[in-house]
Amino acid sequence: MKTTEGFFIRVYEVVRQIPSGRVTSYGAIARFLGAPGAARMVGWAMNQSHTHEAYVPAHRVVNRNGLLTGKHHFGGVNLMQELLENEGAIIDHNQILNFREMFWDPVEELGL
Repeated sequence: MKTTEGFFIRVYEVVRQIPSGRVTSYGAIARFLGAPGAARMVGWAMNQSHTHEAYVPAHRVVNRNGLLTGKHHFGGVNLMQELLENEGAIIDHNQILNFREMFWDPVEELGL
């Protein structure tokens, strides 16, 4: 359990660095953390992020195709979409249409 908690904390540290108006993917975070096969675990961390003491902008983490796969974990029916649209995302049918322009790669931005 300790290993999972440590991984989740590392995920939250990365997610807190995503600038407003940018998004990243579960897989990009996993690659940055040296665990390229752990995208699903990053998703689990995002599901639990609301319990973390510090704010984690989990709405900025989507799947590799720009789909809002975690939207059901947000309080409002369309809260994740609303938060992203307030930051410049163009969304149709739960997918960010300007995903490439908004994509933030922690490997490139934070280095390894």
